[in-house]
Amino acid sequence: MKRSAWRYLWKSEDIRKKLLITLLLLVLYRLAANIPVPGIDREVIRSIVQAPGAAGTLFGLLDLLSGGTISRFSILAMGVYPYITAQIILQLLVPIIPALERKMKENPREGQKWMEKWTIILTVPMALLSAIGQINIFNSLAGQTGQTVLSYTYGFSGASLLPTLTTLISMMAGTMLGIWLGQLISEYGIPNQGLSLIIFSGIVAGIPSNLISLWSDRQNAWWLTLLILVVLVLVIFAIVFVQQGRRNVPVLFPGRRVGNRMSMPVRSNLPLMINMAGMIPLIFAQSILLFPAIVASYFVNSQTPWVASLASGIYNTFSGQGAWYAVMYFLMVVAFTFFYTDVLFAQQNYGETLKRQGAQIPGVLRGPATQKYLTKVQRRITLPGAFFLGFVAVLPYIMHAFLPASARNAGLFLISAAGLLIVVGVVRDTFTIIETELKLHGYDENLIKG
Repeated sequence: MKRSAWRYLWKSEDIRKKLLITLLLLVLYRLAANIPVPGIDREVIRSIVQAPGAAGTLFGLLDLLSGGTISRFSILAMGVYPYITAQIILQLLVPIIPALERKMKENPREGQKWMEKWTIILTVPMALLSAIGQINIFNSLAGQTGQTVLSYTYGFSGASLLPTLTTLISMMAGTMLGIWLGQLISEYGIPNQGLSLIIFSGIVAGIPSNLISLWSDRQNAWWLTLLILVVLVLVIFAIVFVQQGRRNVPVLFPGRRVGNRMSMPVRSNLPLMINMAGMIPLIFAQSILLFPAIVASYFVNSQTPWVASLASGIYNTFSGQGAWYAVMYFLMVVAFTFFYTDVLFAQQNYGETLKRQGAQIPGVLRGPATQKYLTKVQRRITLPGAFFLGFVAVLPYIMHAFLPASARNAGLFLISAAGLLIVVGVVRDTFTIIETELKLHGYDENLIKG
């Protein structure tokens, strides 16, 4: 009789130690997420959160991306997203700059170390720009009601310089703290899951407040709860199904000489993922679509009538409301999925790798011809994956269109579209890593018999 190896999870001292370290570091991260940035007026932040219309919607979108830390404006208000942005920028630069591409191909291990080093270096200016941008956005939003988000005069000269630098440095330090805790988790806790678990904890931490928002509408609470459960189960099932989808391309590996004999060629498969880009296209599309609204927010209160009118129109269009925003969001997610998949697939260069191994796809020449064929196959299978990501992204807008007006602001989605993809992916990857650790420690369910 076979028994699940998971029942022995707590018996392995090494695995138990890794789990406890991971939990402890996540608790420390969540405690730090409640430390407010110095100089922030939290009452003004609360009034922006509760503001109706485009301002509240824009703030809500930013809050979802941060895992709820923006609504408290803590030192972790930017999360670890500056690090992720720096990582994406460097990944996109590799195929553009020939010297970087050669460096990554000639010595992958040294190339990876170089990538990690410069990702951290690039994170610092990215965190500074993000901090300045966030303060400017919230000052603009608060300025529409004649308030300011800071308890002092914001600026880089005179008496304002020191408090301004204190606020910015504390926000940057919070981001670096989150990255450091994530790296500690990867090194001493669950391997290679540090930053993923940091983001995961931020997203999941926002669920209780969303539940409270949902149950505050007592008239619709029961049927909305049932609707949420049904939608979440269906979406999670679809995400797992698509994320695990593979197209197996047959590959023929040459036989090996053993003594005086030559073994037969080995037939295998090269699995190509339907959704290779993960949730990155969602973050790309949402960030770019929010940018016009952020810029327009500076000119909403302009003294020139036509400038104020134009800025208000752009702000309302790109602040996360209406059918046009949903259509643009869908199209940009699909486009970025193809773009980012192409970039990642070109970096992997399966054609050259298979050529070095002496392997060949039946009926296809080695080298560039193989890469061209695999790129064509990858683009074809990316099509359903891209449309699925687009559908998941705009699902909240579709649901809101069919809900009665009284239920549209009742916290319908406990987790955003990008957040749901992250949660499902992190849970699946964490379970896989723990299962691998159990097997490495001898707790293989196929070997344990009752």
